[in-house]
Amino acid sequence: MQNAPIRYLKGIGPKRSISFEARGVNTIEELLYYFPRRYEDRSNFASISSLKEGQIYTIKAQVLAAGQRYSWRRRSFSITEAALEDGTGKISCVWFNQPYLKAYLKAGSSMILYGKVERYNARLQMSNPEYEFLDGQDDDSLNVGRIVPVYTLPQGFSQRSLRHLIKNALDEFLPKINDPLPFDLRSRNDLVNLAESLRNIHFPADLDLQKQAHRRLSFEEFFIFQLPLVLRKLSRKERSGIAHLVEGKLSEDFISSLSFNLTGAQAKVLAEIKSDMAASQAMHRLLQGDVGSGKTVVATLACLVAIQSGHQAAFMAPTEILARQHYEKISSQLSKLNFEGRKLRVALLIGQDKEKENIYRNLKSGNIDLIIGTHALLQEELSFKNLSLIVIDEQHKFGVGQRALLPEKGDNSDVLIMTATPIPRTLAITLYGDLDISVINELPAGRIPIKTMHFEQKNIQQAYALAKEELKLGCQAYIIYPVIEESYALDIAGAKKMFAELKSGEFRDFRVGLIHGQLKTKEQDAVMLKFKNKELDLLVSTTILEVGIDIANATCMIIESAERFGLSQLHQLRGRIGRGKFASTCLLISDCPSSEAEARMKAMVDSNDGFRISEEDLKIRGPGEFFGRRQHGLAELKIANPLTQMQLLKAAREEAINLLKQDSGLKERAHQPLKEKLLQRFPEYEKLMLIG
Repeated sequence: MQNAPIRYLKGIGPKRSISFEARGVNTIEELLYYFPRRYEDRSNFASISSLKEGQIYTIKAQVLAAGQRYSWRRRSFSITEAALEDGTGKISCVWFNQPYLKAYLKAGSSMILYGKVERYNARLQMSNPEYEFLDGQDDDSLNVGRIVPVYTLPQGFSQRSLRHLIKNALDEFLPKINDPLPFDLRSRNDLVNLAESLRNIHFPADLDLQKQAHRRLSFEEFFIFQLPLVLRKLSRKERSGIAHLVEGKLSEDFISSLSFNLTGAQAKVLAEIKSDMAASQAMHRLLQGDVGSGKTVVATLACLVAIQSGHQAAFMAPTEILARQHYEKISSQLSKLNFEGRKLRVALLIGQDKEKENIYRNLKSGNIDLIIGTHALLQEELSFKNLSLIVIDEQHKFGVGQRALLPEKGDNSDVLIMTATPIPRTLAITLYGDLDISVINELPAGRIPIKTMHFEQKNIQQAYALAKEELKLGCQAYIIYPVIEESYALDIAGAKKMFAELKSGEFRDFRVGLIHGQLKTKEQDAVMLKFKNKELDLLVSTTILEVGIDIANATCMIIESAERFGLSQLHQLRGRIGRGKFASTCLLISDCPSSEAEARMKAMVDSNDGFRISEEDLKIRGPGEFFGRRQHGLAELKIANPLTQMQLLKAAREEAINLLKQDSGLKERAHQPLKEKLLQRFPEYEKLMLIG
């Protein structure tokens, strides 16, 4: 019954269920797993007289007076103010652009407020505090006098109404719920049962019970996250792959033709890949490497190992721009090589390719050695003669189902996955438990570290002046914006608007181009070709440049509204410069509206090390945002955190390995609730996991 659609729950119905569905809550069980984002101890509110500047508090106070005014800069921008007191002192609160609040802020009404206390004009103030109005029912056992959960609200619900809804659902359905974790596993790991955990995660009697519930539910998430990974790894070991000829003239000739020597890290990783490809079991390896560390050269060598063994290779990139760049670079490098008395046959396949039918025929007949493309390689009608290696670049840009499709086009082909988002090794081993991991942690010799500087918006002219100096020297520059059109709500200058202003104003003496994702592919290619051929000095762009663009003459990048980007994304963008022989500079423009934004700017200025940057990004943003919503499993980690609960994650992984070694199909009676939960959570893995 708990798997029934949420609209059947008393108090919801078809209309209100839409709000929950927008939050990813479709069933009654998913409502039970809709966890609070924080708690307020309303058994002991802070008094206003005890508040200290710079600290975060929860207070209960009455409204004395309220008013509203509009910004003199922008008449549509409202500022709502209220004065409140609690008998010990007074505080002012201000909310920006929430004009509807004025109707609720009646003198004498009681409120609970949560926020950071600041000092403004010699008085205490909370800016944009979270709030909840009390309706006089102070004896309400769910909302006052206890530890109270605070949720991210679906549209149309208040905290009070949502708490009552969840409490009623718990009372009705907890007695009927099956615990997916076997009793012996819970006993070994000192975990409370599911019903008790769900009750205490929502409405804990004290913080100790909340911590026990949090630990149990975190373990469950880690455990169910690990099961598909372990199952995939176990199933692969049972299937034979292709044993490649790893030493051969083709790969040796390629290394000899390079204008540089492989770094020690590249040579080490290549040896690991060759060892895998020589074995009769299929390779499934993750190749991590910082921006510009030379992953593509190693991947190309892996492709040549497949080709010299008489097989085909496929190289999939997340965007057409990156696929074209890989094609141009790799085909140029391979054009000097001969194999069995002929040139290597390399082809490009993207979305609306006019040569599609011809490419399909040549792939099927074996007349193409290496195909480079986008998700167009996943088309059902595309087939290979003898595919034996698949390279997937920036795998997190593809959905789970997409990544699973390409390997099915070969006979248990080797798979090499590349990412320029370095992940701390211990975390990577656990999160990519079905993959072996290689790391390139060394940049090519002679690479000059990029200098990064941070400017407030008022000092942007200094950044422009630095960029113009680079352009006068004959180098090129980028200016990156987070949006295409101007967003008044976020007060961010859009790429289109700023392109027009910069072209006719600040950079009128230079040739300025514009590129963004809404341009047609041909238009994007034309702009990039102009920039590559030095027909443009400055390129105004959105984050379409984040992955893979390689212009050696570009030495300067300005990133506007830098606080709108994640730290790893900023590092990826910065990696588009500094790829040639000249010193390069990245200029971050941000007024740092939060301590989190300030931490990101500092990390960028202090370090060029991608692994250090990624660790800081994980700390600041948390794993779900860091890896993206499409990354397998991590979107499911609603409560668990790999960074702070590493030991619990490791324990969950060990339990998953031991359980599946004993019962790989989860056929035992005690494991049926777990099997049901697993397939419910990850239905796309049913075929891969070989669960009977």
